Amino acid sequence: MPDSPTPTSWRAFFDAHAPNYLRNPFTRYTLAEVNFLVELFGLVEGASILDMGCGTGRHAVELARRGYRVTGVDLSEGMLAQARSAVLAAGVEVELVQADATAWRRERAFDAAICLCEGGFGLIGPEDDAEVHDYRILENVSASLKAGAPFVLTGLNGYQIIRQMRDENVAQGSFDPATMIAHYRDDWDLPEGRREVNVRERLFIPPEVVAMLRRAGFEVRHVWGGTAGEWGERPVKLDEIEVMYVCRKR
Repeated sequence: MPDSPTPTSWRAFFDAHAPNYLRNPFTRYTLAEVNFLVELFGLVEGASILDMGCGTGRHAVELARRGYRVTGVDLSEGMLAQARSAVLAAGVEVELVQADATAWRRERAFDAAICLCEGGFGLIGPEDDAEVHDYRILENVSASLKAGAPFVLTGLNGYQIIRQMRDENVAQGSFDPATMIAHYRDDWDLPEGRREVNVRERLFIPPEVVAMLRRAGFEVRHVWGGTAGEWGERPVKLDEIEVMYVCRKR
């Protein structure tokens, strides 16, 4: 069995990718996504929102434009540098915090929270236990929310990836059906050019994520399709990229 590639450092990846992040096609749906969230949450102006894994701040800035008080947390200083520029250009106020989502929380501070587009959730490093890593993020979001506060999470759709796996992947060591961890090299066509990325990911299917959310203190109200550009109150398609979990803090 060939040696598994050393997983890409996500902090280093996003630090380097940050200047080109908003050239990714999926970022064009920011306005529609924020419209969706605002209608779903039904919050009054001035309500506080946590954006865990805020990246370049595209959702945080637009929410701030709508009159919400937003705190964005991200591991990547490169992404936060882009977020600071976006905040300045928009003439709004957003609190931006450089921190690891598995370690950061602010007890019962927020009226709502979002964690979108693999905002830390699912991005595991070479030594991370995936279940522990992702549960800590959910636990920290839960601890940071007031009782009854809404939370929307989008994460990779394990069904979509599992349906691509074959016995050859198991033999090659790129997929372990006992742990549901995939570990492989992939070529990503990024705005700045093609790049080889060494991916290590735990393929969570929706029932597993729902169980983690419930254990973290959430009531899961809906599991919907969450692929960028296709958000809606609809069932998850087996081959779409992301799933949306609509929750409320108990």
